Amino acid sequence: MKLISWNVQWCRGCDGRVNPARISKVARDMADFDVLCLQEVARNYPDLEGSSGENQYETLAGLFSEYTVVKGVAMDVLAAEGDWREFGNAIVTRLPILQVFRRLLPWPADPSAPSMQRSAVEVVLDTPSGPLRVTTTHLEYYSAKQRTAQVEALRELQIEAAGHAAAPAPAKENGPFRTLPRPASGILTADFNFPPDDALHARLQSPLAPGVPAYRDAWQLRHPGKPHAPTLGVHDKKQWPEPPFACDFIFVTENLAHRVEDVVVNETTDASDHQPVMLVLRE
Repeated sequence: MKLISWNVQWCRGCDGRVNPARISKVARDMADFDVLCLQEVARNYPDLEGSSGENQYETLAGLFSEYTVVKGVAMDVLAAEGDWREFGNAIVTRLPILQVFRRLLPWPADPSAPSMQRSAVEVVLDTPSGPLRVTTTHLEYYSAKQRTAQVEALRELQIEAAGHAAAPAPAKENGPFRTLPRPASGILTADFNFPPDDALHARLQSPLAPGVPAYRDAWQLRHPGKPHAPTLGVHDKKQWPEPPFACDFIFVTENLAHRVEDVVVNETTDASDHQPVMLVLRE
């Protein structure tokens, strides 16, 4: 199974042009992927630099017509002209989807910093090795208070999923009460907006409740002792003049650690200000 995670900056490259087709080409050139996790997808936001207000969810669905595009909207606003404005995440997958969860992450008031609502979208996929959860999100950039709360929420969601797996609800055959798989095994991807040496990176991997598999950084599993390849500021020196660093990670639950075959960062593309990260997971 090949999974790519990428903050696409509303499909805006380092040349300032918004070009969803370029995003599609880079992803396809990287691999014949099964899952693509995207952050910063926009619909009807013409005030974003380079954007005409295009519906990128719709455009991506056309570019990946053989896949299913699952929206994970965080900002959901009715514009003055009557159309909706959406900004958030997306999961593009060709694997069968068993269930989807869309959640707004905590957004505690912090008057010291600008911020926006953040979301996490989770899909339960039917894979050859059994049901697997994939979650993608994008944590707050400016507010450490909000970012910390969001990490705690992601930890709680892992505890919740493991609880569902260990003690599923009584089965019902039909209707919304029908019991569907939600395994403890999962992959978590994001632009986390913290570097590897940040305390939140360690916190996300710290032990959870008894019997609940904790998260592990897939890069560190595959490349022990090797610094993370940078994922931000590699090409866009206008926005990010400081030395490049990693803030885009893929975590796997520890019961999947033995299946991590490779983790690769595409350091050559400048189709976004971030670099895409790929996980290869053995079946």
